[in-house]
Amino acid sequence: MRFWHFGLLLFALAGGSAYAGGGPLGIDHEIGFDQSGIWARKNQTALEVGTIVVEIGGALWLGNDDQLGHVFWQTVDSSVITAVTATVLKKAIGRARPDQGNNPNRWFRGSCCESFPSGEVALQASFVTPFIVHYAGEHPWIWALELLPLYDATARLKSHAHWQTDVIAGWLLGSGIGYWTAKRELPFSVAILPHGVTIGFSKRF
Repeated sequence: MRFWHFGLLLFALAGGSAYAGGGPLGIDHEIGFDQSGIWARKNQTALEVGTIVVEIGGALWLGNDDQLGHVFWQTVDSSVITAVTATVLKKAIGRARPDQGNNPNRWFRGSCCESFPSGEVALQASFVTPFIVHYAGEHPWIWALELLPLYDATARLKSHAHWQTDVIAGWLLGSGIGYWTAKRELPFSVAILPHGVTIGFSKRF
C-alpha cells in the first residue's frame, strides 16, 4: 500500500504553505464558501448514499465466493468499522466546525461540535481502499478511485463543514481501516451473517 497520495493531499488541502492557519498542523483555515455546481450539498449526499448502496448491493449480489464480491464484503466491513470509529472520535474530541466560530483551535466543546474527523471523507476512503489493495498491482488505473475522497474532502472544505486536518484525518482513518479489512481472509460481516445472505443473490438465478 503506497501513501504518496497523502503528501499530495496535504499540499492540495493546505491551500498553500504561506497561509497562516491554525490547528494541529498549522494549516487549518476557511476557504471560499461554495456550494454551487458539483460542490452542491445534494451531490455530496448523493455520493454518500450511492457509495453505501453500491457496496452493499455489490456484496449481496455477487457474494463472498466471487472474487469481486469478496472485495465488496471487505468494503462493507471497512465502512461499518470506519463509521463507528469516526463517530466515537467526533463525540470524544468535540471540535467546532468552521461555521461554528471560524476557530480551528476550539476542541472538546461537547456534543455541539463534531468536526474531527470527517466521517464522509472517511467513508469514501474506506470504500475505495480495499479495491486499490486488491487490484492496483494489475490495474494501476484503480488508483483513480482516490478521486472520490479527494472530491468529498474538497467539497466539505468548501461547505465550511470541516477543517483541512479533519478531512486528512478522515482520509487516513478510512484508508487505514480499509487496508486492514482488505488483508483479512474472512470479512467480519460474512462471518456473522447467514450463508444464504453472503453466498450472493446472483447464484440463485
